[in-house]
Amino acid sequence: MNNKEIVAKALQAAIGDELSYDQIVNFLEKPKSADHGDVAFPTFALAKIFRKAPQQIAADIAEKIDSTDFEKIEVVGPYLNFFMNKTVISQAVLKEVVANGNHFGDSNIGNENNVTIDMSSPNIAKPISMGHLRSTVIGNSISLILAKIGYQPVKINHLGDWGTQFGKLIVAYKKWGSAEAVKAAPITELLRLYVEFHERAETEPVLNDEARAWFKKLEEDDAEALELWQWFRDESLKEFNNIYDMLGITFDSFNGEAFYNDKMAEVVTMLEEKHLLKEDQGAEIVDLEAYNLNPALIKKSDGATLYITRDLAAAIYRKRTYNFEKSLYVVGNEQTVHFKQLKAVLKEMGFDWSDNMEHIKFGLITKDGKKLSTRKGKIVLLEEVLNEAKDSALQQIVEKNPDLPNKEEVAHQVGVGAVIFHDLKNDRLNNFDFDLKEVVRFEGETGPYVQYTHARAMTILEKANFKPDAKVSYQLNDADSWEIIKLLQTYPETVTQAADQYEPSVIAKHAIKLAQAFNKYYAHTKVLVEDQGKEARLALVYAVTVILKEDLRLLGVEAPNKM
Repeated sequence: MNNKEIVAKALQAAIGDELSYDQIVNFLEKPKSADHGDVAFPTFALAKIFRKAPQQIAADIAEKIDSTDFEKIEVVGPYLNFFMNKTVISQAVLKEVVANGNHFGDSNIGNENNVTIDMSSPNIAKPISMGHLRSTVIGNSISLILAKIGYQPVKINHLGDWGTQFGKLIVAYKKWGSAEAVKAAPITELLRLYVEFHERAETEPVLNDEARAWFKKLEEDDAEALELWQWFRDESLKEFNNIYDMLGITFDSFNGEAFYNDKMAEVVTMLEEKHLLKEDQGAEIVDLEAYNLNPALIKKSDGATLYITRDLAAAIYRKRTYNFEKSLYVVGNEQTVHFKQLKAVLKEMGFDWSDNMEHIKFGLITKDGKKLSTRKGKIVLLEEVLNEAKDSALQQIVEKNPDLPNKEEVAHQVGVGAVIFHDLKNDRLNNFDFDLKEVVRFEGETGPYVQYTHARAMTILEKANFKPDAKVSYQLNDADSWEIIKLLQTYPETVTQAADQYEPSVIAKHAIKLAQAFNKYYAHTKVLVEDQGKEARLALVYAVTVILKEDLRLLGVEAPNKM
């Protein structure tokens, strides 16, 4: 039970039926200063009910309250300020963390139901850039958070492995490429060809016609076109998986756009049978005026299908295959209209499960305030950024701890973790500018700061040779430990909030606050001094290591024991 629930229960007993428990909870506030207690209750709402001044009501309630769970209850004007019993609560919280370990905060809200998560989705034959980072790490973190509360996440990498760009690539390869160059450095060479095609097409528009012709061949299962396409896909996936390995991220499915080629005809037939298709200037559309949306373009005048047709096929396939409870699309803000149309068309088709599809939007990563672009070749490669972050971490580790035995491994955990953490500490809807130097700092609100705090706490436990005992009642009542206890106490709610909002930054911010509270505690308290409070202090340190490590795990970041 958290502090607000404890206070609300005590108030309910004192006030009676005049206010419901839920109403009381809604009125409770967190005082700005710890001097005013842990929870405050303003009595203004009771003035009309009791026909007394709020100050008098506060004084009357204070006399009736059972104060067992409180150190004191102060009446300040119309406010009741509750100071929680630190000894009782620290004992309960530490007992629970010691007993449950990293399962503290677990729940079965999800009831083992499947949640599909469409995430990452790079385009074949193009490198994974910093632009792909957000979808990849936000999707991965959401999957870990949902698993903690009892869902079964299904991570789907809906690869961009179809479309006219393959016609362009085939043209570019046949005109200016070579098998040797592609084999030597697949993505680098394929990107060079792609960029060259666009540069030349600006002055030679006939290239676009050739590209369309080659893509048509691909759609018609032409042997040469298919062989080149499969080769480009296989080589790209090898490189993609190297980067996913660096990030520590796996997928349950790599079914991309091409997988749905033979599944779109059924969608068009279903739309026809439900009389939803209308002709408009030779194209076929679904009218979405009832949803205040532009029409969904299902088929172009030349008979070609579009993204939305493919996404309709994918949504139906996923429902049939995984019977999802929820279906999440971790895709940038700019696709908002597309997903509204997708849900609206499915709803028109009679698929009420479309209500459980959600677009998990996110803002842009910019570099020096500018958007990153692929087409013109101005791109920041994710692999390069991860390697630079690793090098920067190694440099700092060598300075801080030159005798650390597994420096390279720790540098990988810290460098890659820094990039992931920096992304996820930002509210996902916000844009942010990326500066590697800031990201890999060991001070400030960074991943390395949280990891370093965890490692420092682990060193204290190792030095003391401390192993917690679930049968022992550990108690603390000082102000600095209390800040930590409150952050531990609310952890289950923090996890649920992050899951409800699909917001990993809730977890990242909790990790930062917990690390800061611990470092303040460590600066003010001699943890290892031999007295009767030593075991309780060490139990607190242990609890911090458990929850910091779990915070980091839910973000997809590792927690080294030494740094």
